[in-house]
Amino acid sequence: MSIPTLQGLQTALSGLLASQEALDVTSNNISNAQTPGYTRQTAVMETSRPLTIQALSLVTGDGAKLGTGVGVAQITRIRNSYLDAQYRGESSTLGEASTTAEVLGQVQSSLDEPTSSGLSAQLSAFWTAWNDLANSPSSAAAREGVVTAGRNLATTLNQLSSQVEAASGEATSRYETITGAKGEVQSDAQQIASLNNQIKLALGAGQQPNELLDRRDQLIDNLSKLANVSVTEHEDGTITLGFGNAAEPLVEGGTVHWPQALSTTSGGQLGALLSLTSASGALAGYKTSLNEVAAGLAESVNALQSETPFFSGTTAASIAVSATGEQIQTGPAGEPGANNLAQSIANLRGGTADQRWSAFVTKVGSDVQSAKQTEAGAQAMVTAVEERRQQVSGVSTDEEMTQLVTFQRGYEASARVMTAMDQMLETLIEHTGLVGL
Repeated sequence: MSIPTLQGLQTALSGLLASQEALDVTSNNISNAQTPGYTRQTAVMETSRPLTIQALSLVTGDGAKLGTGVGVAQITRIRNSYLDAQYRGESSTLGEASTTAEVLGQVQSSLDEPTSSGLSAQLSAFWTAWNDLANSPSSAAAREGVVTAGRNLATTLNQLSSQVEAASGEATSRYETITGAKGEVQSDAQQIASLNNQIKLALGAGQQPNELLDRRDQLIDNLSKLANVSVTEHEDGTITLGFGNAAEPLVEGGTVHWPQALSTTSGGQLGALLSLTSASGALAGYKTSLNEVAAGLAESVNALQSETPFFSGTTAASIAVSATGEQIQTGPAGEPGANNLAQSIANLRGGTADQRWSAFVTKVGSDVQSAKQTEAGAQAMVTAVEERRQQVSGVSTDEEMTQLVTFQRGYEASARVMTAMDQMLETLIEHTGLVGL
């Protein structure tokens, strides 16, 4: 028996083993077709090192290289780093837009417009009460009607101020929860740092840590919703992860740099929360607008109540009715039946307070609509990029079934070769009288 004959068995065996490993990889892909974050894997085949045969030719004395079969070089993930970066950028935009739309939507809901309990209806009822008083300046009931309408109006402004303040407080609390000591950012960062160490060790040992890489990519995707991320890969398998506009990387190898200060330009949910609650943000602007409504209302009414101001306070949070029904001036002092002051206040309908409130409601509605449109556009982009990413990295059961048949046929062919060579060796042994030796 020559070495080439025995090598043929080994070559056939390599085909069996390679096909078996490829079948195992395909089986793993099919099993994880619905697993979130799983990346399709493939067995990369390579030709085994050939066997040198000396003086194969009796005429020329030349030798030859005899193929020794096939082996699996590595089991690699099918991943496109460009699509990953694009997805994370769009994910950050979506996180920022959706958070903005959510918070501003809460403020819009609290306005309760247009309904009978909204401030527009309260203003209308207030002006109507003054008109009724102008028609009956001596009526105690009409005077109490003005006080009641004023108190309802002031209470509504107080509540609106509290609701905007609460929205701001909730946004701040949400930011602190995400970025806090046991928050989402630190938790994900620590896991990524740990995975960096594990991946480095695995690669150093000649292993391909695909599952660890999948988990790390999934954590980076999650962080991209919170702020802009940037990934720098290193030869040892570790990464450096930039986060928002923090001064230092969030993760550098096995080290986590957190907490750090972020700003309104960090993107994602955190950038939106910082922007909304900043001194120049939307919520601060809403507070200013509400205060202008309250100040305009108090100033215009009090200007016609010189003896006892009807309203106290100049902000939406502090405005209140300070006059009693008896203290209300319907006309000049000394003229009990006069109604010109009451009528002048009734004629303030549609004036400064109403105009400021209408402008405020329009502003909030416009902001919410703009945020929702941005959110819809960002969601469409995220969906489109994710579909492209799944086309590359996702598992198609139809494609895997085709691969399954391909590798099965390869396995059967290698087995057939091994059977044929086994029969040849058996014939050789029987015909050369080696049986029983």
